[in-house]
Amino acid sequence: MTTATSMKEAVAQANAQFVERMNGGDIPGACEVYTENARILPPGADMVVGKSAIAEFWAGAIEAFGVKTVSLETVVVEQLSEDTAREIGRYKLDGADGPLDHGKFVVLWQQGSDGNWHWDWDIWNSSQG
Repeated sequence: MTTATSMKEAVAQANAQFVERMNGGDIPGACEVYTENARILPPGADMVVGKSAIAEFWAGAIEAFGVKTVSLETVVVEQLSEDTAREIGRYKLDGADGPLDHGKFVVLWQQGSDGNWHWDWDIWNSSQG
């Protein structure tokens, strides 16, 4: 079983890698954090299923909204079982001219057979009215 410390470290590392790759324009690389059959539940849109479809969603959203940088802040991570954890956090999206959006998210993490932790369910919503 993964210790809480190593699971939290793995979550922090995976989130940092997502942010680094997303901010570097490597959307497919950023989406490696998702499981193959992951689901995202974006605000104002239908659920998107599967890593490749999620990468397509993010590419379209980044372009449509002019997102230049993404940041994530973990508020709490709790291991629910040997291979499942949940994270609650905050996100921020900035464009070339400054802030675009900020809000909160919940991610359900799954540990794969390779021992790595991945986003399986990802839901977020804006804190802006």
